[in-house]
Amino acid sequence: MTDPLDDLDGFTIEVPSWAYGNSGTRFKVFSTPGVPRDPVEKIDDAAQVHALTGLAPRVSLHIPWDRVEDFGALATHAKERGVRIGAINSNLFQDDDYRLGSLTHADARVRAKAVAHHVECVQVMREVGSTDLKLWLPDGTNYAGQDSLRARQDRLADSLQQIYAALDEDQRLLLEYKFFEPYFYATDIPDWGTSLLHCQALGERAQVVLDTGHHAPGTNIEFIVVQLLRAGRLGAFDFNSRFYADDDLVVGSADPFQLFRIMAEIVDAGAHRPSSGVNFMLDQCHNIEEKIPGQIRSVLNVEQALAKALLIDRAALAAAQEAGDVLGAHGVLMDAYETDVRSALADRREARGLPRDPMAAYAASGYGPTTAAERVGGTPASWGS
Repeated sequence: MTDPLDDLDGFTIEVPSWAYGNSGTRFKVFSTPGVPRDPVEKIDDAAQVHALTGLAPRVSLHIPWDRVEDFGALATHAKERGVRIGAINSNLFQDDDYRLGSLTHADARVRAKAVAHHVECVQVMREVGSTDLKLWLPDGTNYAGQDSLRARQDRLADSLQQIYAALDEDQRLLLEYKFFEPYFYATDIPDWGTSLLHCQALGERAQVVLDTGHHAPGTNIEFIVVQLLRAGRLGAFDFNSRFYADDDLVVGSADPFQLFRIMAEIVDAGAHRPSSGVNFMLDQCHNIEEKIPGQIRSVLNVEQALAKALLIDRAALAAAQEAGDVLGAHGVLMDAYETDVRSALADRREARGLPRDPMAAYAASGYGPTTAAERVGGTPASWGS
């Protein structure tokens, strides 16, 4: 009899380099001993997550935060540590020129500067072997009448077209959305529909990024997942968890049932398999918790949600749905969700030569105290640096 959990084979999650630096809130960035001081040390820390879980073989970079003189050497270092460079993330939110917008700015000089930054990111992609350029646009307005909403969309379309044209044939543009912040009246890409429209206008290699923290409270995220999968435009996830807004908490910590519901739709479409092209990524900053354990817990939470989704009795679910058995269909889902898969997943890890309990294995490894003692001097990486 086939084990449904065998379908976990090949499933991986990309981790963000910025998760390993100091982070905080708008009020303070908190300091942690042993925080990486450069992209090389960030990759070293990310490699620990993959070595203990077998789930995180890729590391996202953020430009300019992770800019180095020799990106080829950085890619080689990653390979030597058992991981590789994943998506390249651009930055349009930390330059004074972008106060009134970047890709949507009324000034053509500012827009050209923002486009040029992405052309630089594409060159980085070539040097590290990345195929995904991830773009989150913070542009927007705070007041009605501040700017023409339509003109901003026209400028955005033109800027995106220039960026898309700079990509190689094997590279994708992944376009994120966020319904508010840092601007509050009108965000230029506030929702999945706006992102989708721009992607469809660009071409097949432009796809939507769904960040689980970028929606209004009560939004049915799994419905959005279904629609993007139907359109063939779900390019990637940014997994995190939220109570109120873009909280960047450990994925599955606030609402594990929501994560399960999302993964149930992913499994239904077979999108958890590498052949789907959907890139599962984390986008989290760890403010008060330890960085590496925070990432380990995150990838394990996603794996558990996926495992439970794979246990759904699809035949029984379909039969209940066709019969109009409302509670019966819901019960099929709940049976899978309430199944404790932790032991089965630990068995799978053990069979692959990985620790049964990655969190305990990391604590016992001494890696944290060792790096805290060794990483003295220099400037610790932090949000925005």
